Amino acid sequence: MKKMKSLLILLLLAGWGFMNPGRVQAQVSQGQPVQRTVEDGGTGPWPAVMLTESSLPTHTVFRPANLNPFGRRNKLPIIAWGNGACANSPWEHVNFLSEIASHGFLVIAIGPMPKEGEKGRGRSESSQLIDAINWAIAQNNDRASPYYQKIDITKIAVAGMSCGGLQALEVGPDPRVSTVIICNSGILPNPGGGMPGMPVLSKDHLLKIHSPIIYILGGEKDIAYANGMDDFKRINHVPVFVANMDVGHGGTYSRPHGGEFAKVATAWCLWQLKGDKEAGQLFRGEPCGLSKDPNWKVDRKNIN
Repeated sequence: MKKMKSLLILLLLAGWGFMNPGRVQAQVSQGQPVQRTVEDGGTGPWPAVMLTESSLPTHTVFRPANLNPFGRRNKLPIIAWGNGACANSPWEHVNFLSEIASHGFLVIAIGPMPKEGEKGRGRSESSQLIDAINWAIAQNNDRASPYYQKIDITKIAVAGMSCGGLQALEVGPDPRVSTVIICNSGILPNPGGGMPGMPVLSKDHLLKIHSPIIYILGGEKDIAYANGMDDFKRINHVPVFVANMDVGHGGTYSRPHGGEFAKVATAWCLWQLKGDKEAGQLFRGEPCGLSKDPNWKVDRKNIN
């Protein structure tokens, strides 16, 4: 009986340790990542986790839970993500980002990892996307990092939703960027006419984009529809694809596994960052695969 009581006490103490926020903070300070699984980790071949890395506490990382399959022949491309409303938290997009990560990507979102049910606060800046890229490259080169030589630093996407999409457009000219993914966003016709803190870009900025770009919009009900479609019309110097689903500005991010938006974004990343020809059939061919889906209306230029 005494042994059972002792065992019970030990279990209670262990449970307290895991539930104690102070212990969680200590994990971060000691360099141990604090993490949790979003939904079931995604539908991809490598179930993902969402975590805080002590070397980048200003961001949230989504990546396969098990890094052992990744190395010289199977590397993790980088996706830097900016949030809607210029928020300094990816709380609205965790299902979407976790799903993409489960297909073998290192997704780094602006803002600290949100607690369960927490709506993140604070404002973000475009420069935080560059911070994410710089951190990933440094991790790949650090022998002490669990990411050492597991990241494909030659395959980098910048992406974002609404204000985050403008942030992605602002840093898109970075020569390291391989592709740009713009969700529910587009450059406003009047620079500076958006909400406070939003990047001030003119339409001429689009000429600085040097890599393939996709717009994923919510149809005519999306407040960014006109801006995004106008961007598409103006872009003629790089491959550009636009996909519209009639869901409005909120997209499908909070639906299980990020919904249809995650399917399209993941396929684009697999094609552009991993050379997956099967995924590319969603955007290539006559007609392209996505055009056969009644949920979507598409258009494209400079894509064979």
